[in-house]
Amino acid sequence: MPQTIDFRIRRQDNPQAPARWEEFSVPYQPNMNVISCLMEIQRSPVTREGKRTSPPVWDCNCLEEVCGACSMVVNGRVRQACSALIDHLAQPIVLEPMSKFPLIRDLMVDRSRMFDALQRVRAWIPIDGTHALGPGPKVDPHVQQAAYAFARCMTCGCCLEACPQVNARSPFMGAFVFGQVDLFNMHPTGGMHAAERLEAVMGIGGIADCANAQNCAAVCPKEIPLTEAIADLGRQTTRYMLRRFFTR
Repeated sequence: MPQTIDFRIRRQDNPQAPARWEEFSVPYQPNMNVISCLMEIQRSPVTREGKRTSPPVWDCNCLEEVCGACSMVVNGRVRQACSALIDHLAQPIVLEPMSKFPLIRDLMVDRSRMFDALQRVRAWIPIDGTHALGPGPKVDPHVQQAAYAFARCMTCGCCLEACPQVNARSPFMGAFVFGQVDLFNMHPTGGMHAAERLEAVMGIGGIADCANAQNCAAVCPKEIPLTEAIADLGRQTTRYMLRRFFTR
């Protein structure tokens, strides 16, 4: 049983500052996760060499793999820090920020591009007002089951971090968007605006830019079938283009 847990953390005070590596050790306790260890370091930010430093900065919220805020690269793999258990990780544990998003500081990044993409594809169910509309249309249980898988998306950014198509030169929105378009298009009310969503994913940075690497499904913490959504949207956009061509 180890007496301490060793960490190697990539630090950067701001986007323009040079990056550096700092090493820390925290006392071992059973069932710790990466977040609890970062909290220990935060309480006493002293490196292994005995040098006092600034507390590491990271993002987190729910601590139960629901909010998606604590995404970071742990030992070379993007994942949620709250569900990364120390007992299952090789040491020293190397922590780095996701590289496909603008850096804020240390392990915290700006995921605004994801929320901008959701706005672009209208990932919501429009309503006519704030008054009570009564019960909505019944949804087939099989559709509910399929929709639930995509409803679990927490906009964590893991799929973008693992995707080779997402980089500083590419406008590709990422696989998570396709899962949300599929989700809202299969809803009986949301489906009335399916054409607007399909137009969005057929544009720049949309589904045509997907190279089918399938890394997204491999790293998704919620095991969302993103490749199924991509295939389904390929069929939807093809039908939509043909219908638009023959009815214009």
